[in-house]
Amino acid sequence: MNEDLGPDAFDGEVLDLIVPSTLHDIRIDRVLSMLTGLSRSETSAMLASGAVTLNDKVVAKASLNVQEGQHLIALVPAPESGIIDADASVPIDVVLDDEDFCVVNKSPGQVVHPGAGQRTGTLVAGLLARYPEMRELSAEGLCDPLRPGIVHRLDKGTSGLLVVAKTPEGFLNLSAQLSERTMHRTYLGMVEGHVAEDRGVVDAPIGRSARTPTMMAVRADGRPARTSYEVVARVAKPHTLTLLRLDLDTGRTHQIRVHMATIGHPVVNDARYGHRRERRLAEDRFFLHSTRLAFDHPRNAARVLVHAPLPEDLAALVPEDVEL
Repeated sequence: MNEDLGPDAFDGEVLDLIVPSTLHDIRIDRVLSMLTGLSRSETSAMLASGAVTLNDKVVAKASLNVQEGQHLIALVPAPESGIIDADASVPIDVVLDDEDFCVVNKSPGQVVHPGAGQRTGTLVAGLLARYPEMRELSAEGLCDPLRPGIVHRLDKGTSGLLVVAKTPEGFLNLSAQLSERTMHRTYLGMVEGHVAEDRGVVDAPIGRSARTPTMMAVRADGRPARTSYEVVARVAKPHTLTLLRLDLDTGRTHQIRVHMATIGHPVVNDARYGHRRERRLAEDRFFLHSTRLAFDHPRNAARVLVHAPLPEDLAALVPEDVEL
């Protein structure tokens, strides 16, 4: 899910994988170093801070050997700011191109900006090859050099629309709209089970989980979070599922995924917050798509509305008689 880039937002990345045979019986600090490119001292610091879990249990001992099949999750600090190399080979699906911004239809599996586990081949690298002027946003101190023009983000496993600024005016205006909640973001999400009410609102604050710090959770001292949903279709066979249209009133980290899991209807194929035993889609892909984006044009305030239909892998799970 996308997230507002507020000053207290976590800037790192979450490393989430099942330990393969190639890493069996290797020290966990070395494994983390191999996977993230961080030094052994940096990975030891991660372990000491409680940011690493194996099978949902916090691991602090650097000398512990991991075992094949274990579920490793690590909250990895963001890399230090640096220069991103433009990469014209990165596929970019631009659905709307404007002087001040572009709207991109992000593919599943695509990482928005450099972070732990992926420093190259990101969406930002592809955008810089196409719009080199975006570097000026960082040069003027408006945003981190690793995230030039990025107003909001989408998780790696989420597909769909996001708007990227190309000029200082565009960045400041769009960021303000996001903060003031005049930018509207609508998702299509398939969740597990039968959602009884035709529409509803989940209004529950979200913060980092005290039990598992690599995850988010509903907690009383979290940041306000509100998600509205409406049932689009209920699917009875071969599995009991519900297709929802979801609107974000806020944009916290993993907001939709946490809120849906909290009401007992996790997003389909969400291994972190849902059921790991049933795979209905490709690995690292869950049924969540940013389908509609609406905001005011930075220069003339005309309302901009962009729509992206479900990609083929998600549409295949929707009955043919359902109108989206």
